[in-house]
Amino acid sequence: MNILIQHGRVIDPASGLDQTADVAVAGGRIVAIVQAGESLPEGFSPEQRIDATGCIVAPGLVDLQVRLREPGYEHEGMLDSELNAAVAGGVTSLVCPPDTDPVLDEPGLVEMLRFRADKLHRARVFPLGALTRGLQGEVLTEMVELTQAGCVGFSQAEVALANTQVLQRALQYAATYGYTVWLRPQELHLGKGVAASGALATRLGLSGVPVAAETIALHTIFALMRATKARVHLCRISSAEGVELVRAAKAEGLAVSADVSINSLHLTDHDVGYFDSRARVTPVLRQQRDRDALRAALADGTLDALVSDHTPVDVDAKALPFAEAEPGATGLELLLSLALKWAQGSGVSLLRALDVLTAQPARVLAHSVSDHPSLGQLHVGAVADVVVFDPEVHWQVTPNALRSQGKHTPFAFDMNGMALPARVKATLVDGRIAYQA
Repeated sequence: MNILIQHGRVIDPASGLDQTADVAVAGGRIVAIVQAGESLPEGFSPEQRIDATGCIVAPGLVDLQVRLREPGYEHEGMLDSELNAAVAGGVTSLVCPPDTDPVLDEPGLVEMLRFRADKLHRARVFPLGALTRGLQGEVLTEMVELTQAGCVGFSQAEVALANTQVLQRALQYAATYGYTVWLRPQELHLGKGVAASGALATRLGLSGVPVAAETIALHTIFALMRATKARVHLCRISSAEGVELVRAAKAEGLAVSADVSINSLHLTDHDVGYFDSRARVTPVLRQQRDRDALRAALADGTLDALVSDHTPVDVDAKALPFAEAEPGATGLELLLSLALKWAQGSGVSLLRALDVLTAQPARVLAHSVSDHPSLGQLHVGAVADVVVFDPEVHWQVTPNALRSQGKHTPFAFDMNGMALPARVKATLVDGRIAYQA
């Protein structure tokens, strides 16, 4: 379908474009970006028009941390519901970790997931393969075969590797073929608590996770990166000390990138309140100094991307004492709004706010998705993954109105009274309208 998006403020962080223009889409690609008074391409006749007056027209969002829950956890989420939530939030491409059931450690499982996702014609799904068989930390998977099946990297998800030798061999294997290893830095034994170590955890009687759980793991990862020359993406940095180690590693020239979740960017351990399980997330929410460091690091580029850390959890798994409740929160439909709220509160430009949702996460994937060179970009010739949103609208998060099967979020209005900016008006994926408000 030929689509014309009219009168919007077109922003492409990758090129720095920021102007009022019309965007013409045909054959699944952007064929023109024209300002008022300029002519559309010869022969282009729009079959559908989207009025973007007062709205932002930007590249579709790229989310590097989304659990789709299928296969194995369909009671908490299904591809249909979670990909609906993705496009409703403007997310057109997403990365899913391998901790499904069965674990994504065989090519056939990866191919089946991609096939089912492709049939839905919504957001594009990039799976991570398991780093070790069954995520058990003992035997490496066949990374070459998993890459051929469509994996964009390899991860242990939330399962910390106890055996450093296994991690070293995994990085050697990955470096040989130019693959990226995705790791959430957490030392196995120190990371078993349910809240950030500190006065609040002590007062509530909750087992703590010290900052050292993250920093010890980071020191180990960086030492092995120096030895193997592997490329690593660090998932969901959570502490001020962790930020400083990432900053030093980048200054040293290590091939490392890192992201932060919307939860850690906005919340602190005090949001646990009186054992509210909606704030039971991974990594644990830390103190205000950590949150402030994360916000500054995302602004200055030390942290590359902002992720939703979307993890739908069913009612029964949350209706338990805090320490027993399943960690996780829904986030796909909140990612854009929370990025803009961070930008407004931190004096960050709109261009940078969109950058950490589009061009920067696309760069993290660039080595692995060479068949999608325009991912996270909006320019003539690019695949038409586009989000149109109204930045002036403010809304309250009502869990039952979310499209995700998971309804639990610490950003629910009844929990913190937070109003969020911006609502998505339309989302295009491969030139098709995947969502329209």
